[in-house]
Amino acid sequence: MGIQTKMPRPLILITNDDGVKSPGLLAAARALRGLGELVVVAPRQQQSSSGRAFYWNKRPARQSILQIGRHRIRAFAVDASPAVTMRYALLLAVPRKPALVVSGINYGENLGSGLTISGTVGAALEAAAEGVPALAVSLETAKEFHMTHSRTIDFSTAAHWTRWMAQRILAHAIPENAPLVNINVPSNATDETPWRVTRASHQAYFRSLVANGKFVGYDVMVNPDTLERDSDIYAVRVDRVVSVTPLTFDLTARVNFKTFAKALTKTIDVKR
Repeated sequence: MGIQTKMPRPLILITNDDGVKSPGLLAAARALRGLGELVVVAPRQQQSSSGRAFYWNKRPARQSILQIGRHRIRAFAVDASPAVTMRYALLLAVPRKPALVVSGINYGENLGSGLTISGTVGAALEAAAEGVPALAVSLETAKEFHMTHSRTIDFSTAAHWTRWMAQRILAHAIPENAPLVNINVPSNATDETPWRVTRASHQAYFRSLVANGKFVGYDVMVNPDTLERDSDIYAVRVDRVVSVTPLTFDLTARVNFKTFAKALTKTIDVKR
């Protein structure tokens, strides 16, 4: 009879863009307890809206232990963007390839055509590009909380949905052509709120505000007349259901390549 070797538990890597001390990240870690071996590798400071920006200041990562109930979780704080933090995690911090990366839980929803601005999604995209299934989770909050670590935000429902989706990805995996799942939870959602598979809207969700020749902030500005009913924005903003959007890092336009090439070869009438 051969010697049976014990298979290691699934490795789950937790990250975010709000910083390693964010209550949203801690809520995700609590939610994922028992599903596998947890490791936290997150930016040392607030890095919201940094997308897949690739910068770091070359300081050594700080290692610590997060105590969550009876669980002790290894944690690394990296002084870098979420994308670099993820690259550091996968190449230097974790003992083996993760079964899943969870990015979040983010203060503020990440919807529509501005998804690539999000550092939460950016970290998950970096994981997906390295062949690791990834889950990005965001909770709808008022914009005054987006750059904070406010403890007045209740992450319990978003934590429920984080665990709900993580369990399914670990059990059934996700298609190779959809390596990232983006979840957005309405602020008034509960554990019983319906969920819907959605597409990323073509509309921008947040738009910049300008006054006196300067940027003065941003706000939600959606055109309800052209908003796609199958979109993530419609699900969260109109129907108030949990949006589950499969994403890929392949940004290639869905066009007929021959038709596109033919259009480029047409003679141009240049008027002088």
